[in-house]
This record gives sequence, C-alpha cells and structure tokens, in this order.
Amino acid sequence: MRGKFGAEGIRAIWVTRWDYRSARDIAVIMENCRRAGFNTVLFQVRGNGTAFYRSKVEPWADELGGRDPGFDPLAVACREAHRRGLAIHAWVNVAPGWRGKAPPQNRRQLYHARAEWFWRDESGRREPLGWYSNLNLCWPEVRAYLAAVMHEIVARYPVEGLHMDYIRFPNEWNAAYPAGARVPDYPRDPRTLGLFRQASHRTPDQAPAQWDAWRTQQVDETVREISRAVRKARPGVALTAAVGADPAVAKKKHFQDAPRWMASGWIDGVFPMNYEADLGSFDERLGRWTSGRSRGLVVTGVMLDKRAPALIVQQLEHARRGGRHFCAFAYNALFERLDDSGRPIRDADSGTRAARREAVFRYMRRIAAPAR
Repeated sequence: MRGKFGAEGIRAIWVTRWDYRSARDIAVIMENCRRAGFNTVLFQVRGNGTAFYRSKVEPWADELGGRDPGFDPLAVACREAHRRGLAIHAWVNVAPGWRGKAPPQNRRQLYHARAEWFWRDESGRREPLGWYSNLNLCWPEVRAYLAAVMHEIVARYPVEGLHMDYIRFPNEWNAAYPAGARVPDYPRDPRTLGLFRQASHRTPDQAPAQWDAWRTQQVDETVREISRAVRKARPGVALTAAVGADPAVAKKKHFQDAPRWMASGWIDGVFPMNYEADLGSFDERLGRWTSGRSRGLVVTGVMLDKRAPALIVQQLEHARRGGRHFCAFAYNALFERLDDSGRPIRDADSGTRAARREAVFRYMRRIAAPAR
C-alpha cells in the first residue's frame, strides 16, 4: 500500500469470507475487481478463530467444511491479484474467537480448546452464543497468540498488507441478548480483575474511568504486539485497521484508540468505516480524519449495500477529494456470488446490485481517465 498506489490513490474493496468457496470463485473476484477499477483488495481470511489458508496455528474454516478444501484460498488470491496488478491485503477479524448460534464442532477450535480465553461476566457466565464470541484481550497469552496468528500470515504469503478488523471490544448490543437487556461490562473474570487490581489497586466499580482506560491500554498492547510480529516477519508489509468513523466514540464505547496507534507508528493507516447514509454526516466524519491532523494513511470506508447509486458516487467522490483514498464495503453489494457451476446466484437484490455496479463502474472509469 505504501508507495505502490500513492500517486493515483487507493481504490480498495472489502471481499468477505462468504464471497468465495473455490479457486475459480477467487479468480472471478479478482477479475471483477480489476474490471471495476479497484487497485487494492482486502481479502478476508480470518473471521472467528478459523483460517481460510493453510495454517499451522488455527483450524480450517467451517465455511470450507472444516478441512483442507484442496486449494489454499489466500495463496490463490495472492496469485490472481498479482497477475492483474492488484495489491492484496489479508483481512482478519482480531477479537472474535467464534461466531454462531451453536458451538463449533471442531474440538481444536478456540471456543473449546481455550475456553478460558473468552469473555465472562461477573457471575462467570460466558458471552452468549448468537453473534461473535470474543477473546479476552486483557490476557497476555491471548495477545501473544493473536500476534503469532498474524506473524504466520505475513511470513508465509506475499501480501502487500495485513488489515485488522474488530480490533476493539465488540461490546455493542446484539440479538444474542434478550430485548432490553444490558450488555455485561466484560470481562469480569477473576484473572482479569486481578490484573486490573495489580495495575490500579482498585476494582472496576471503585474506579470506572480507570477501568475503561486500562481496557483501552489492553487493546493498545494487542496492536503493539501484532505490529512487532508483523514488522519482524516482513518489514515492508503495511499494517492497517478498520476503525470507527468517530474516534472519540470508538474510544469511549469500544476502547479503540486508533489515533494513538497511528501516532505511535504501530500501524501505517486506518480505514474509518464511514457508513453514514446522510451526506452531511458523512462529510463531518470524513473531516475528522482527513483534516491534516492524522499521522499516517487514511482510507475512507464507504458503504455500498442498501445505498442509492447516486449517493454511493457522491460519497466516493467526497472521500477521494477529502483524502484521495477510499474503500468500498463490500464486493457482494456489486457482484453476485457464484454457485457450484460458476454461475451468478440471482436474488431479490440483483436488480439494485446491477444499478450500483453500473454507477460505480462509470465513476471509476471517469476518475481513472487521464487528465486533459
């Protein structure tokens, strides 16, 4: 990312782990991204403690049958992207250790193998199944494990970057909680409380502001350890993070202090997820990152799904004018997934997807055209 597309600007797109199931799917994805005018692909290879690549650390993803599918998705993605002149970044969810309404069947998966690593409330209950079940970033061994996962990726695959998502406390309310229920103040297990008491000589209830600051420091330390592992494996790889569009809110609610990560040099850039539907609110959040105060690369995330084509083009243009770089969320808002025969799967959104695709293609051709 640093340098390769510096002059023309980064035109990136997120490709989720649900968008591919075969080597052919990946080749089609990369060709579609090239045709659309993107120059950088964020290719998701870790969603919840499982791998979409041949890993010695984590088991294969359930989406691939929980076993080697006969090809290495990340290796194929690197090859197909580079053949088309695209930069590729391995996109990883950091904090989630599992996702689903039922536990994983694979006993090697972290949910079973490292049950003690997951969030627990003050009564000792695990975070409920139904959405993401999260790893406790307050524990040093959890942070070391995550750093080892990231080290393996950049050491073994010729990616231009590693892109961290869910690098925060994913503690927002979700449907796993009963309607009206309060999300517990995770984590309140005895080990974590002991670590906090050791650092502060207080309990969370005695010092709530200090408790929040300490949890923010644990996320900071996770980023710092991953950064050291990535730099050690391959110093030239760009390390970036998907972050909240409002940094103050992200820090207060989710203990994510991305400006500090940039200022400290732990990461090379941020992708603020500026998913506002109102253009005025979008511009206001855009300005918080592109006003010149941010140290490092800023690539504005733009939502494509459930957005009118005209608004998408406006927001892409505002992002480009404000900071030169943008990233579209996501590939499946422009292109159908493929069936086992390689044919597009038509659905209720196919018509609006085609309209978005036409508008984005037209815009990308215009900004790629040489100036006269």
